[in-house]
Amino acid sequence: MNPLDDIVLSPAPVLSEECAPVEEIDDEIRALAKRMLRDMYAADGCGLAAPQVGVARQVVVIDVEWSGRGSRKNPYVLINPRVITADGPERITGEGCLSFPGVTVEVERPSHVVVQALNLDGDLMQYEASGNLLAVCLQHEIDHLHGVTMMDHLSASARVRAMAEYQDALNAGARPGDVEVEEG
Repeated sequence: MNPLDDIVLSPAPVLSEECAPVEEIDDEIRALAKRMLRDMYAADGCGLAAPQVGVARQVVVIDVEWSGRGSRKNPYVLINPRVITADGPERITGEGCLSFPGVTVEVERPSHVVVQALNLDGDLMQYEASGNLLAVCLQHEIDHLHGVTMMDHLSASARVRAMAEYQDALNAGARPGDVEVEEG
């Protein structure tokens, strides 16, 4: 199977669900994390949440250092992540999402975030990021675990425009990892 076919596209119901916490880090969860990393790298993404592969569990993978084939991979697997702090000046950045291929939207988020999560060994880890891609990615992916997508951060009128662009992109053949689709 093509890893891009594994990624769930909006409006799949799983993308609006509250995900269940992981009770035990077992072989099933390790296999899910491996699959998610494979799919994320195949789509040239920097993050992926379990509902984006159709699994309503609290698992996120992130790699903001990887920039394509031949570059260094430095993945994080976050299990049951919790935002401890989200503060600092609000920052507007263009966000894309593997479940909304072909569009980028302007999202306003706190510039600083502290997140706690378990890693695959069951160790409690803390991640802190400020004013960078990691800060955005942590918030974006953790939102997915609570049924919130980047579109939910938009005003009603901006959401209508973005969803129309998304539908146009899908009609033009957009696939996960496509940021923009050329008009044909």
